[in-house]
Amino acid sequence: MNYSFLDFFQLVGSLGMFLYGMKIMSEGLQKVAGDKLRSILTVMTRNRVMGVFTGILITALIQSSSATTVMVVSFVNAGLLSLAQSISVIMGANVGTTVTAWIISIFGFKVNIATFAIPLMALAVPLLFTSNSHRKSWGEFLMGFSFIFLGLDFLKNSVPDIRSNPQILSFLTDYTDMGFGSVLLFMLIGAILTVIVQSSSATMAITLIMCSKGWISFDIAAAMVLGENIGTTITANMAALNANVSAKRAALAHLMFNIFGVLWMLALFFPFTKMVAWIVTQYGPGDPTQLMNFVDVTDPAIVNQLNENTINATDAGVLKLKTEYQNMQVATSYALSLFHTIFNITNVLLMIWFVNLYVKIVNKIIPQKQNDEEFQLRYISSGMLSTGELSLLQVKKETVVYAERTQRMLLLTHDLFHEKEGSESYSKLFSRIEKYEKISDRMELEIANYLNHITTNNISYGSENQMRSMFKVVDEIESIGDSCFHLARTMIRKSEAHVEFTPYIIENVDKMFKLTQQALENMTSILAKNEMLETDLNKAFNKEDEINNFRNQLRNENIENVKKGDYEYQAGTFYMDLISESEKLGDYIINVLEAVKEKRRI
Repeated sequence: MNYSFLDFFQLVGSLGMFLYGMKIMSEGLQKVAGDKLRSILTVMTRNRVMGVFTGILITALIQSSSATTVMVVSFVNAGLLSLAQSISVIMGANVGTTVTAWIISIFGFKVNIATFAIPLMALAVPLLFTSNSHRKSWGEFLMGFSFIFLGLDFLKNSVPDIRSNPQILSFLTDYTDMGFGSVLLFMLIGAILTVIVQSSSATMAITLIMCSKGWISFDIAAAMVLGENIGTTITANMAALNANVSAKRAALAHLMFNIFGVLWMLALFFPFTKMVAWIVTQYGPGDPTQLMNFVDVTDPAIVNQLNENTINATDAGVLKLKTEYQNMQVATSYALSLFHTIFNITNVLLMIWFVNLYVKIVNKIIPQKQNDEEFQLRYISSGMLSTGELSLLQVKKETVVYAERTQRMLLLTHDLFHEKEGSESYSKLFSRIEKYEKISDRMELEIANYLNHITTNNISYGSENQMRSMFKVVDEIESIGDSCFHLARTMIRKSEAHVEFTPYIIENVDKMFKLTQQALENMTSILAKNEMLETDLNKAFNKEDEINNFRNQLRNENIENVKKGDYEYQAGTFYMDLISESEKLGDYIINVLEAVKEKRRI
């Protein structure tokens, strides 16, 4: 067989163009409707049935069940969706991804879609170079759509001709007549292929092409489709390896859902495929099982010419043969798409009643481990893939976690103030605060790096401005953590200097701590909200005024108290250091809220 490395690279490049088209189209659509997608997910998942329809809609729009799964996981992380809601959306995503197969079946084999792809690019190019980010995103969507079908067209012409050159894959053809063993083998091949190309849609496209050219039978192709359903969940689980507990649970639920679906389908595999073939034969373009028989009895050279569309169609008999062959191709691709669709719909109808059971199982398998003094980002994960628009929510929620950590750090600092100095528990408590400070520094660095990574993507103007304010928020929260650590260091220096505070000082320091804790709690609750009310901001500024006024009052009183000899000068120094640092912490809180206010205004 004359199949060179150049031909092989053309095959890989064609697959790459198909995958790149999927990526560009998906990202373009997510940029166009990023906020709308969030709204749909949060509003339309109030019950499991609506969750399924939501998954179908989102996946049909962005043409990627993996992207939908990743997006759903981010919402689970954010607390906007429960695990049960996310499972129903993932179920719907499995049905939504069948749209890809129907698009390929309808457009990819009936007409030459590549003919329309280039003119479509001509429409996309002016949109890509416009200054309007919304129109630019539509341009990316159209360009991605064109790449998908150009890649598909190249893919059809790049796959080696197995029938004309059986020696290249003779080892596979030897295993196509093993009955149920062949089904299991090709199901495994479909799963492995999906993991390799990282896209069930791409594997589905390859399977459709192989089946429509008669290289594998309809039954074998259906088995590969089952494997693709498992393979796409393995991809999601690989993506969740470095993610948090919620992400792992959602990915595991996806895997369990698809595996259980494949198990019951294997038990009914042959009757099910016969039913699908009967439906397409009776109500569709023809019998999908005839294509394999046609290829077996027809001269390989003629089949090759029919595939490449180079046969001379002037003769009436040849023209009839060509029409018959194309009809069988369409029938086979329709049958495979119908198998994919009916299987996933039936699987959802069966499994939707066991959502709560799935939740219990995955919670049991992956228990929640709470260790707040170990550094691990909760919502941002390097293993999760999403666009810059959808990463915004992850950053917002990680910022809330960051604020909550500093809030606990301040509480620990207050505990240190009342701990017996010189004791073992005193040293351990300071070590915890020190560890929190290091975690605070690392969180700032990780979140800032993630924001930098997002800004390298093509994001909308509004999102870019929001990210700019997020940099400010993260920086100021890190300053709050520094202030907490400085307070603890001041207490350590006081202990080392053997300075004692009077009940009057202790009472005032406690009051200042209470004011700063209230301000920090208010800041955290505002960060957790989707919108900031004017009353929230007024409350924050009133608390800041209260902190400033109390600091000024204590500063003036301190001078008089030292003069009167109520306490030593060194005690007054440490006392004022604590009060001043607390007031500075309050300033950082206001800086955070100012940045949030600016972000909300954008």
